[in-house]
Amino acid sequence: MLKKMTVSVMLLAVLGNLAWSSNAKANFNGKLTVEIDGLKNQNGQICVSIFASSQGFPSDRKRVLKSQCSPIGETPLKVSFDSLKAGSYAVAVVHDQNSDRTLNRNNLGIPIEGFGFSRNPEVRTKAPNFSEAAFVLAGPDTSIQIQLKYL
Repeated sequence: MLKKMTVSVMLLAVLGNLAWSSNAKANFNGKLTVEIDGLKNQNGQICVSIFASSQGFPSDRKRVLKSQCSPIGETPLKVSFDSLKAGSYAVAVVHDQNSDRTLNRNNLGIPIEGFGFSRNPEVRTKAPNFSEAAFVLAGPDTSIQIQLKYL
């Protein structure tokens, strides 16, 4: 009888711990700091967009979870976002030199302003997909570094 009761108490403790863990994850809010380096000049601003899924990544403004444009000061430039739930995200950055909040392109469609993505994937003929730029936010403070590219 005592053995059954001990096993029952242990089972309840384990189940309670699992329930607390999943509840803690659901209530988790973390901070993401994006460090941006490789600026060609200090004209304009840096615009950072966070995506929580592949839909719209990297340029559909309607699908952005959070975004922020900041004037360029000291480099590397740091931009922070608070209250992000645990999960997978991808970040797109634009060096918006003329402050129009758009990645400007030439007549051939080639970007004429700097850009970058989380995990710094190789960019050849097109922007990376979400999975190439995705990272996991799981702690209270997460920092990523993005190196801008200019074509």
